[in-house]
Amino acid sequence: MSLVLIIIFCVLMVLAIPVGHVLVIAAGGALLWEGSLPLSIVAQQMYQQSQSFPMLALPFFMLAGSLMLGGKLGHELLAFASKAMQRWRGGPLSTTVVASVVFGGVSGSAVANASALGSVLIPWQKRQGYPAALCAANNATSAVIDILIPPSIPLILYSLVSGTSIADLFTAGILPGVLMAAGFVATCWWIAWRRGLGIAEMPVSFRMLARLALRSSPALAMPVLILCGLRFGIATPTEVAVLAVVYALVLSAALYRDLSWKRFQQSMIEAGIATGIVMLVIMGSAVVGWILTFDQIPERFAQWVSASINNPLLIIFAMNVLLLIVGMPLDLPPAILLLGPIFVPLAASIGLDPVQLGIIMVLNLGIGLYTPPIGTTLFISTSIAHSNLGETTRELWPFFIVAMAVLVLVSYVPALTLY
Repeated sequence: MSLVLIIIFCVLMVLAIPVGHVLVIAAGGALLWEGSLPLSIVAQQMYQQSQSFPMLALPFFMLAGSLMLGGKLGHELLAFASKAMQRWRGGPLSTTVVASVVFGGVSGSAVANASALGSVLIPWQKRQGYPAALCAANNATSAVIDILIPPSIPLILYSLVSGTSIADLFTAGILPGVLMAAGFVATCWWIAWRRGLGIAEMPVSFRMLARLALRSSPALAMPVLILCGLRFGIATPTEVAVLAVVYALVLSAALYRDLSWKRFQQSMIEAGIATGIVMLVIMGSAVVGWILTFDQIPERFAQWVSASINNPLLIIFAMNVLLLIVGMPLDLPPAILLLGPIFVPLAASIGLDPVQLGIIMVLNLGIGLYTPPIGTTLFISTSIAHSNLGETTRELWPFFIVAMAVLVLVSYVPALTLY
């Protein structure tokens, strides 16, 4: 039954059918092929997966991010990031990296980050004399930092699959995210120095920088408040997400005074559409997961790998290779929901902590977001920059090397995630 499911899934993916529909159709086709199981399992599993209280955190975090980034606060964040980085060569490129770290504490979505930041920063960078392909590559890779900084939508999904603490995962993603950001900033400086691009501008005064930091501090405080709320048991992840929405509403309405009824409606619509897309993938993945569990695929896979490869370090290497391959054609949510149940028991068999595994999975699949042939952030950034896909891909390699170095450290240095 699982073989039929995989064949249908691959065929429909090649036909470019949306992933959520592919999962449901493939699961239904596998059940019809098997014959002895009722087709009602599809509806039962989809409904059961949607009745999860922690899953309510997804739409509320999306709504909070849309409310905060759609008004004056988003402009204040960008102003702070750009002024802070203009004193160094390649400052406009580095602004994208720093802004991704800052926006990561608000949106939690790499795709949303690539769209929001790219539409504002790429045209500005091009006017500063930076090649369009380089701007697109920088935006596509920097957006992935977003999914490591709390609140991260992929880490929430992994928590639902593995039963791992969301607070532990959020905390574990901070240091790898900061390391990747530092590596990307250094890469931007090196590229600008090597090509003679973007001579550093006069640095802004400390007073102006402090004023910009103060204006954007309400948004900068959001990830800290989320972590404190989860870490000290003040509220559950869902309750923290609701509080984040209230926080965003109060900031927009009372402090910045730019919350109109129209903008609120637009934010609700954006969050609703994004939630609907993710929820269809989650519910379809639940049916696929049930079929794989029914056929004992996770247990058999773990036993086969353990029997074939005795060295835990080689098993981690094989997991990374598989995740990188899967991440190229498949988006993060379905990949996490499909591979999580398979990799969690395998990690347990070699003593790999589930928190570390979660960061490994999200980082691997995040790299897939800008790796051809179907890199989501790569295509978004290339479209915004009006650049050639081949040229943008050639500009990726320095950023790709940095990301792979961070991945190796996360995979083989547990202290980076379990500190």
